[in-house]
Amino acid sequence: MAEPTPTPSRPRDAAIGTGLGRVLLLVYGIFALSASARALVQITTKFSEAPLAYLLSAFAGLVYITATVGLAIGGNRGRLIALASCSVELLGVLVVGTLSVADAVAFPDDTVWSHFGSGYGYVPLVLPFIGLWWLWRNRPRG
Repeated sequence: MAEPTPTPSRPRDAAIGTGLGRVLLLVYGIFALSASARALVQITTKFSEAPLAYLLSAFAGLVYITATVGLAIGGNRGRLIALASCSVELLGVLVVGTLSVADAVAFPDDTVWSHFGSGYGYVPLVLPFIGLWWLWRNRPRG
């Protein structure tokens, strides 16, 4: 009689397996939902007022969704997805934050990353640093 095939299990390094990882996953999930919902409302109701800002909010939502998925699935693939997402997020918040301060006319309405995430209590500025640190700290060793 053949042995049953083992069912695949979640990688041990998936974010929901640890305390801080669970919090990180929760925060990314909340930002994925809030940034995406904000962008959807802005794009469908007043897109012509600030198209760049609203498209950047939609992009931020996609980045947060991707980071959430990467953290949730874990393993090598999930870690790479989360690493790329957190890196893009960090670059985005720094570039958009700087541009929104330097050229306020180009940003007549705020994005998630405007003014370095001031509208969200600067969490968008701090979150990628924590995410990248967590990914580095919990990287596979060997």
